[in-house]
Amino acid sequence: MIELSVNFFLKTIYMLIVANLLVKFVKWLIGYINKIRTVNKLKGLPMVPFLGNIHQLKTKHEFLKQIRDLSYKFKDEPVWRIWLGTMPNYVFHKGDYAEVLFSSAKNTQKSIQYNFLHPWLGTGLLTSYGDKWSTRRRLITPTFHFEILNDFLNVMNEQALIMTDILSDLVKNKEEINIFERLKACALDVICESAMGQNVNAQNDQSSDYVRAVARISELVTYRFYDPLEWSDFIYFKTQRGKDFKRCLKILHDFTTKVIMERDADLDDSDLKSKKRIAFLDLLLRAKREDQTITFDDIREEVDTFMFEGHDTTAAAASWACQLIGSHPEVQKKLHEEIDSVMGQSGRPLTNDDLKELKYLDLVIKETLRLFPSVPYFGRTFSEDCDVGGHKVLKGETAVIVAYMIHRDEKYYPDPERFDPDRFLPENSKDRHAYAYIPFSAGRRNCIGQRFAQMEEKVLLANILRYFEIKSMKTIDELKPVGDLILHPNDGIPIELKLRC
Repeated sequence: MIELSVNFFLKTIYMLIVANLLVKFVKWLIGYINKIRTVNKLKGLPMVPFLGNIHQLKTKHEFLKQIRDLSYKFKDEPVWRIWLGTMPNYVFHKGDYAEVLFSSAKNTQKSIQYNFLHPWLGTGLLTSYGDKWSTRRRLITPTFHFEILNDFLNVMNEQALIMTDILSDLVKNKEEINIFERLKACALDVICESAMGQNVNAQNDQSSDYVRAVARISELVTYRFYDPLEWSDFIYFKTQRGKDFKRCLKILHDFTTKVIMERDADLDDSDLKSKKRIAFLDLLLRAKREDQTITFDDIREEVDTFMFEGHDTTAAAASWACQLIGSHPEVQKKLHEEIDSVMGQSGRPLTNDDLKELKYLDLVIKETLRLFPSVPYFGRTFSEDCDVGGHKVLKGETAVIVAYMIHRDEKYYPDPERFDPDRFLPENSKDRHAYAYIPFSAGRRNCIGQRFAQMEEKVLLANILRYFEIKSMKTIDELKPVGDLILHPNDGIPIELKLRC
C-alpha cells in the first residue's frame, strides 16, 4: 500500500512537471508565432520556422556580398529582417533610421554575439553596458587627452620608420609586398607599445607566440560567429577550434598579466608626472592606486580590449587606402604634392602641426573609411520598445547596423561605389545626415580611440607616400573583401612600390 502511494505520488509529480513544461512551451510557441507575424511584415529572406535563415546565409566574402545585395534589393525599406534560428535580427542599412539607436541613451547594449569575446576581453569597454560601461568610459576617457596622444605620436613615427625601412629592402630585393600584412605588423607594434609599454617586435619577428596568438584568436572568434553549431560553450570547447581558442587565450592572458604585474612593480608615481614616455597601462595603474575598487582583472580587460580593437582596424583602413591610392593616379599625385609641400625633403618625424596640414590626406582617409569601414557591421540589443519607420520593435530584440551599406546610401552618396575624396569637402558634406557616416560608430558608444586611430592612419600613410609611389596589382573585386569582425581582403593586398627620387 505504501509502495503504491509513493508510486502514485511520483507519477503525479512527473505529470505536473510535464504539464508545466508543456504549458510553458505552448506559451512560448504562441509568442513565437505572433512574433513571426509581426516581424515578417518587414521584408527579408523567406524563412523556415525554428531554423530561420541560417541555412541560407553565406560565409566569408560571400556573406558581405549577400548583405550588400539584400540591402540594395530592399533599398526602399527603412530596415529589413533576417532570422537566426528563432531570433529576429533587424538590419539597419540607412543612417536616417539608425538614429533611433545612436541618439538613445538606453540602446547601448551589444548583441548576444559579442558574448563570444567575453573569454578574451571579459566585460571591458567594448562588451559591457549599463553602469559598468559608463564607469569604464569615464575612467578611460582622460587617457585620450591630446597631450597623451602626442606621446603616442612618437611611437607611431618610430614604428612607421621601421616599416618604411623594411619596405625599402623588399623593393630593392624585388620581393612581393603584401601591404596588409606589413601594416598589420606595424599597427600591432604601435598598439603594444602604446597600450602596454611593451615592444613585441612584430614587424621583424612574426613568429613570436603572442603575435601569432593575437592573429589566431581573432580568426577563431570570426569562425564562431558564422557557425551556429559552435555557439554553445558546452559543444565549442570540446571541438578542435575550441581547444585552440583556449590555448591562444592562455598565451594572451599570461602575457598581459605578466606585463601588468611587472609594470605595476616598476612604476613609480613620479614616472607619471615626468617627461618619461608612459603607456595606456600606466594610466590605468595610476587610476587603480587612486581607486582600490579597480582590480588587476579590470585592467587586463581594458588592455586586452585595446589590443584587439587597436591594430587590425587601423591596418585594414590604411591597407584599403593604399589599394585605392595605388589605383587612382590623380589622387596619389595630389597626395605627393601635399606631403612634399608640408615635409619638403626632410626625413624628420611628423608633428601634430604637420598632420593638421595634410588636409587632402584627411579626405582620402575619410572616403576610404566610407567605402571600407573597418568594422562593417555591429550589433545592438534594444533596451526599450522602439518605432522604426512605422514598425514596432520590442525590447530585447537584436539590431544589426550595417555601416558598409549606410555609407552607400545614394541619397547622400551619388554613385556610391566611386572613390571620390572630394565628397568630404566641407561644402559637399555640410547637409549630410549625422548618421550617414559612422566608421567609428556613433552616439554614446562611439569609438573612444578614434582620434588615436585617425592619427595613426595619417602617420603610416604619410610615411609610405613620402618615400614611395604605389601601384595596385589587383582590383577590389579580385581582392574579395571579407566582412568578418574586420573588413579585410580575402588574401592580402599585393602592391608594387617604387622609391621616389
